[in-house]
Amino acid sequence: MSRVHAFTDDALADHDAVALAGLLASSQVSPSELRDAVVARLQVVEPVLNGLAHPAFDAGDGEPPTGFFGGLPTFIKDNCDVAGMPTLQGTDAFVGRPKATDGELTRMFRATGLQPIGKTRLSEFGFSASAEHPRLGPVRNPWDTTRSSGASSAGSAAYVAAGVVPLAHANDGGGSIRIPAAACGLVGLKPTRNRTLQDKMMREIPVRIVADGVVTRSVRDTAAFFREAELVWRNPGLRPVGDVTEPVRGRLKIAVVTSSIDRDATPDVREQTLKTAGLLEELGHHVEEIDPPVPASLPDDFLLYWSLLALGVVRTGRLRFGRSFDISRLDNLTRGLERHALRNIHRTGPAIARLAASSRSAARVFRQYDVVLTPAVAAPTPVIGELDPALPYETLKERLLDWVAFTPLQNATGTPALSLPLANTVDGMPLGMMFGAGAGRDALLLALGLELEAARPFARIQGPVC
Repeated sequence: MSRVHAFTDDALADHDAVALAGLLASSQVSPSELRDAVVARLQVVEPVLNGLAHPAFDAGDGEPPTGFFGGLPTFIKDNCDVAGMPTLQGTDAFVGRPKATDGELTRMFRATGLQPIGKTRLSEFGFSASAEHPRLGPVRNPWDTTRSSGASSAGSAAYVAAGVVPLAHANDGGGSIRIPAAACGLVGLKPTRNRTLQDKMMREIPVRIVADGVVTRSVRDTAAFFREAELVWRNPGLRPVGDVTEPVRGRLKIAVVTSSIDRDATPDVREQTLKTAGLLEELGHHVEEIDPPVPASLPDDFLLYWSLLALGVVRTGRLRFGRSFDISRLDNLTRGLERHALRNIHRTGPAIARLAASSRSAARVFRQYDVVLTPAVAAPTPVIGELDPALPYETLKERLLDWVAFTPLQNATGTPALSLPLANTVDGMPLGMMFGAGAGRDALLLALGLELEAARPFARIQGPVC
């Protein structure tokens, strides 16, 4: 394994975001000191990790810190708008122009006290589970730089895992908070649908599969972010997250699933999932293994819906991104998804209807169980090149589906899911365990996460190489 990280004895040290917020509030450190430390750390790892889409290191100069996080530097994923920065969507198929204003997501971040100082890379339009690009190059995993950092929130996850920042923006339309969290040893909560403010493009798709959040190194950081985001704007139709600072009190009824509809987890991943189930039993929870609680049509319906999003990008590219938009520069996955949508356009209506109705089947499951445990991914993190977008579309599609077999369910149903770095593969790479709950029960997952983090502290990248 070839690790790279930037942890050192500077203003950031190895603090999480909550600890740094306390230091900022007591004036033991300043936002500018933290920003200087972030920039210095970025210079150490960026030549290897390749996670930066756009730097804006002078952003926020002279602005008085506000909000709980008090001017803590962070990064926004490059599919959300930040004033003064282009939004390039992980591609070089068009020339980006600086945005005049922040999108709603960035305004929410700023209101919590987080200060964006750049944007992080993603896979092209977020379609792939690995941010590898034929001209921009791959985003590498700091735990093993020969491997993917997951996607599409690849750059954010790589930077948090490597110690550049303690918290960074991520969003999730098919697993892209949870998959990079699983690959990089992080905490990643995909919140309940409509939990947070979102940019216009995310809000306008027919089934709102995308949810915004963060990747962090501690459960308390994730809990603090959603608490503060909720103070900026709260959906009155959802149970509030509130201030989750204590482990879950009651004992839970937890189902365990190690197979998806048409794909099984590898033996190593299944073994680690069952070990996590054993930990839950040791803590007093009631655990039982069940068959996949997933509609049989979900994999095909989700792939078709994903393909429709690609079709929209290709066919409206010049209108949306300007006259410089060049279809010939799109990667094989984007173009292959477009072709899949065109071949199956007659199936679009029923597929969207079934995806929209999947929330009802999820509700039935969560009338029986408090939580469902699955692995976040079905196999160990792939090496760079295994999901290369230059591969033939059919090859790439099958490899992606083999890896990403569990996460799309919650994007369809709108229910929350939390990936925790509770396991490792036989070669020492992080492996995320995923916990799903009913709609609005984000706080339950965070409280369970606090209990599990205390019982099995997360591995640190600064620790010994396995």
